[in-house]
Amino acid sequence: MKHPTTQAPVKKFFIRGLMFGGGGPLVLGIVYLCLHRALEGFSLSGFEVFLGILSTYVLAFIHAGSGVFHKIESWSPSKACLCQMSLLYASYILCYVLNDWLPFEPLAIAIFTTIFVVGYGAICLTVYLSIKAYAKRLNRSLR
Repeated sequence: MKHPTTQAPVKKFFIRGLMFGGGGPLVLGIVYLCLHRALEGFSLSGFEVFLGILSTYVLAFIHAGSGVFHKIESWSPSKACLCQMSLLYASYILCYVLNDWLPFEPLAIAIFTTIFVVGYGAICLTVYLSIKAYAKRLNRSLR
């Protein structure tokens, strides 16, 4: 039998992923529609559309579920952030390279990696500082 603290986050990961996974293909459809209207001669093969839909569904599924790392009480916030960032990075890079949205070249991947890490770090820092300020206000009101 699995340990209950491990089982619950895994179950939550899949439930959250299933609930929100459809958002990726919806956004992809809107992007494809805008490209079709903006660029004369824009077209995609059936395989390109299928790959885009499938990969953005998986990406949205993983993205939605990845917040579960922060729900594991025995993990430090830095461990949860590192695990979430690693999973999201691997998912994004794979999706972008598979769809040819990002060339599989060292410089392109290095630029993407830098932007991703800086962006993710900025978001984590903002969330951390917001929660810290909220906790401080809450503690003051309790005194």
